[in-house]
Amino acid sequence: MAKYEYNLDKQHQKGKLHAIERINALCDKDSFYEIYSGARHTCTSFGMESKDIPYDGVITGFGTINGKKVAVYAQDFTVQGGSLGKVHGQKIAELIEMAIKAKCPVIGVNDSGGARIQEGVDALCGYGDLFYQNVRASGAVPQISIIAGPCAGGAVYSPGLTDFIFTIDSISQMFITGPKVVKAVMFMDITAEDLGGASIHSQKSGVAHYRCPTEKDCYDKVRKLLDYIPHYYGEEIVADAKFKFDEKKNAKKIGEIIPEESKKPYNMHDVINCVVDDDSFFEVMEEFSPNAITGFAKIEGKSVGIIGNNPAGWGGVLNCDASDKIARFVRYCDAYNIPLVNFVDVPGFIPGPQEEQKGIIRHGAKVIYAYSEATVPKVTIITRKSYGGAYIAMCSKHLGADFVYAWPKSEIAVMGAEGAIEIVFAKELKDPSRAAEVAQKKQEYITEIMTPKIAAQRDYISEIIEPSETRARIVASLNFLANKEENVMPCKKHGNIPL
Repeated sequence: MAKYEYNLDKQHQKGKLHAIERINALCDKDSFYEIYSGARHTCTSFGMESKDIPYDGVITGFGTINGKKVAVYAQDFTVQGGSLGKVHGQKIAELIEMAIKAKCPVIGVNDSGGARIQEGVDALCGYGDLFYQNVRASGAVPQISIIAGPCAGGAVYSPGLTDFIFTIDSISQMFITGPKVVKAVMFMDITAEDLGGASIHSQKSGVAHYRCPTEKDCYDKVRKLLDYIPHYYGEEIVADAKFKFDEKKNAKKIGEIIPEESKKPYNMHDVINCVVDDDSFFEVMEEFSPNAITGFAKIEGKSVGIIGNNPAGWGGVLNCDASDKIARFVRYCDAYNIPLVNFVDVPGFIPGPQEEQKGIIRHGAKVIYAYSEATVPKVTIITRKSYGGAYIAMCSKHLGADFVYAWPKSEIAVMGAEGAIEIVFAKELKDPSRAAEVAQKKQEYITEIMTPKIAAQRDYISEIIEPSETRARIVASLNFLANKEENVMPCKKHGNIPL
């Protein structure tokens, strides 16, 4: 590693680690090797000709995390504000290009004042080179962004193109335009934290996948994530022997989770944790759109992608945000051949003008597209409700699910009994003398139409199973599908997902 007098104190005074300290916190001890340390800017205007900017403000190199190779870069805010010029951007772009060739993840620590104004269009060239390599790497090697300081203007689009974004409380800031511009243009006073702080992007915008209380926690979580995902396209998922499963305890507990009252909420996390290896569920976008659950877990030590509707969050409905969250996660898992396990309890797509005006049709179509396009093993468990278009969208057999299992008391129909009766027997409901007849029809709808037995008879359900059988069924199904190959798409360049 090149020898520099790093300005550690300047960062420490802000409660932040220095770029080199961040790299060392991420990588295994003494494993990091810097490259392009001698790179310097070539700008000869606005006083830049006399400035020697070490490593042009970004430390780049490679090392190992958990014993496996990674490419890492960290912008140094103490050097010209971490600003990005042509050489700065070129260094990162070349690192990503090498990572694609070397088949390893890329981790970027972003802490920059933005484009280096003195370099003009050359700075924009630096960003363009970087964005281009971000797109080339997508689906080839995982890309992880850590927002460890300001990230403004064009700088936000590189993290936005990566697979996972980590933010840190009181440190991370992401926005297209900062508070000063917002005040000048929109006459609005707003703090950087309220405009684009860690909580904004983890809870409201959905830009961030993880929010961490401290830098240490952030780097620990990045290291953990890398234990769950393949490190390049085509890498085989190997079982991790450290994960265990208490079969007796979980088999008993899972049967007690669903309330007798069909409208009463429960937490789908409880179901998931009774099925996956003990303490292995690692949620993604936990705070965003809590009606949907996405995350990685281990089953018999092997990584799987978990998607679930959560009745404890807005009844588990599919809205615009939940649809985006699910679709993006499905596509990530499919890109790296991570099997999908889906837990379904969904009353439908959310109704009303607010979501219609936001484009629920367009957003909901993303879920249908993502599941239909995915060729990885797909196993679906219907735990309770599965109504209407949401039944189809949540990885039904009709969208290519390999196995669909339903619990005995699950309900599969166009809509719930009350809604159906209000539409089909609207005239009868107006006549009090026909109340008994309507009540009978409602019961018939529940017992003869909503039952999963109908779907099983039509070959839409692979099997009706007891909750206690869920883990065993998933394990057997994934083992059976381990060598799945699917090439059924017509000849084309690519589809046109409704973005």
